[in-house]
Amino acid sequence: MTKRAPWPMVVPTGTTVVGTARVRDDSRPVMTAAQRRIYELTGNPPQSSALDDVDDPFAVPALSMASPKKLPKYRNTKCEHNGIKFDSEKERSRWFHLIQLQAAGVIRDLRLQVSFVLTERRQRDDGTCERASKYVADFVYVVVATGLQVVEDVKSTATRKNRTYIQKRKQMLEKHGITVKEI
Repeated sequence: MTKRAPWPMVVPTGTTVVGTARVRDDSRPVMTAAQRRIYELTGNPPQSSALDDVDDPFAVPALSMASPKKLPKYRNTKCEHNGIKFDSEKERSRWFHLIQLQAAGVIRDLRLQVSFVLTERRQRDDGTCERASKYVADFVYVVVATGLQVVEDVKSTATRKNRTYIQKRKQMLEKHGITVKEI
């Protein structure tokens, strides 16, 4: 193991390399011919590195090396309105539409994120429990003209093909006799 230099490390002026590291020149780089031409035409100075103005208190901090945020699987954007959280902007838009229909008297008893039990909690032979299976509908309401209960789920074309969703949709029809309306 080598001995480290004491800090603050002093580098003599004119030094270009310390060990295996290159020393950065503190002088501003000269404008290239293209940059000079743009400066003459527009009057805007060329862009400089954020590292050049270290002493500037208003300088933009350097970007972190953290990896970019991973996109959701189905490219949905979670959003919120009046404290209600929605899984997608399409779902929020449908909520606004249903509120308007309820205000107009077309539907009533509008509910959000309603849970339906598909299979009850059961105990196995070894004594451990198998948890209950549930389906959570996005919207449930009653149509005033017919009196029928409607269960809606906002789905994209990709999420309609999800095997788990298809299985739960079929179980809703079998157990509760409810056809899920996909929007």
